[in-house]
Order: sequence, then structure tokens, then C-alpha cells
Amino acid sequence: MKTVAVILAAGKGVRMRSDLPKVSHMIDGKPMITRVLEAVEKLGLERVFVVVGYKAELVKEECKGFNVAFIEQKEQLGTGHALMQVTPYIKEESMILVLNGDMPLIKDNTLREFLARHMASESASATVLTTILPFPGSYGRIVRAGDDRVMKIVEQKDAIPKELEITEINTGTYCFNSKDLFAALQKVRPDNAQKEYYLTDVIGILRNQDLPVYAYKAKDSTEVLGVNTIEELKRAEELYNVR
Repeated sequence: MKTVAVILAAGKGVRMRSDLPKVSHMIDGKPMITRVLEAVEKLGLERVFVVVGYKAELVKEECKGFNVAFIEQKEQLGTGHALMQVTPYIKEESMILVLNGDMPLIKDNTLREFLARHMASESASATVLTTILPFPGSYGRIVRAGDDRVMKIVEQKDAIPKELEITEINTGTYCFNSKDLFAALQKVRPDNAQKEYYLTDVIGILRNQDLPVYAYKAKDSTEVLGVNTIEELKRAEELYNVR
């Protein structure tokens, strides 16, 4: 089965307080999106797609030098909606690595281990990259089933108090079987506080169909966290320069 990557890079990043696309902010002199692409490039995957939207031409320019295909998300209606734009371009059944363009500290070795975890179970429909945060804040929570598989992912804004106590969080990185992913995406609805199509809802849909969803827990939580604010950008650059 072929393996392809989809990097989500369409958002403006309102909390960055800037007119730049979020993925265009710099980490040690390079846009965040290129730091992610550097890690993905080392995996030697068959194809890499970058979903662009806000100031798409700028993001495309920053990706020059990488062998990627661009797909435009004209309306930014959530991560699930972004993946919907990719479905016409993946014809063969594939393993799909999905990650965000605002995760500049991710290492290729972690992604390689993550893919290996997914492939280790031939029956897996999806595997979620998670980590433990003592204070998980706005991150989506991983809700486990009794058999220790992932039952669902709950966004912080939609979580009940008991779910907010969970410290295992979703990093926004997934590996999917394409057939199961595309079927589940057709059932995703924007029934949430943000009125968006959440990719996280796919996990619950797969579980409702008794399809197995696993998790791989990243050892280094700093490596897999996204950048959503200027303060987090400064912290990411500090971490990048000392590792």
C-alpha cells in the first residue's frame, strides 16, 4: 500500500496577531511549513500534498524546492473540510499521514516510528499521534475505550468536565487507511461550537463502525506541539535552537 502525506497549511492563525499565514511565521530563519516539509521529505513517501488557503501563493512560494502538490481549500471550514478537498487526488487505496504545517519541531524519526505503529496492526483504520501534557489547555482530549483503543477525540470547547481532566492530548497528526477515512468524511457534520467539519470526528465515526483506532504516544511532548500564538512561536524557536 502506498503512503502519502497531507500537510494542512490553509489557516490564517488569528491568534498570531499577524497578516501572515500561520505556517509562514519563522523558526530560525525559515517558515514553519518548511521545517515540517524537511522532516516529511526524509520519509521518502510516494506523494506529499499541501493544503493551502489563506494567502496561498505566499505559502506555495515558501514550499519551492520541495516535491509537493498543492490543493486549495477556498473556504476554511475546518480540518475535516481540508481533507475533503484531497479525496479526488488519491485514487489508489493508500496509507495517509496527516499533519499540520504549524508543528515545526517534529522529527522524521518520530514520524517514522508513528507510521510503523500504524503498519504493525494490519487491521487499523486509524492511528492518532498523542502525548501527555499535565496542563492540556485548549488541546483536544483522547478518550480511551475499555480495551485501551481510542474511542473518540473531544475538542476542549466541546468537552464535559470529566473529559477536561484527561491529560492525553491529540497532536493533530494521524495515519489513516484512505478507504475508511474517505467513507467517514462523508458522515462528518459541523455540529459543534465552531460550526466546522472536524477531522477529529472521523475517529468517533470509525469507532461507531467497530473499526479499530489506535494511538502512538510521542515520547517528547515539545516536539509534537503546534504553534498558535506569538508566545508559542518564541518558545518553539528557543527549543529548536537548543536541541
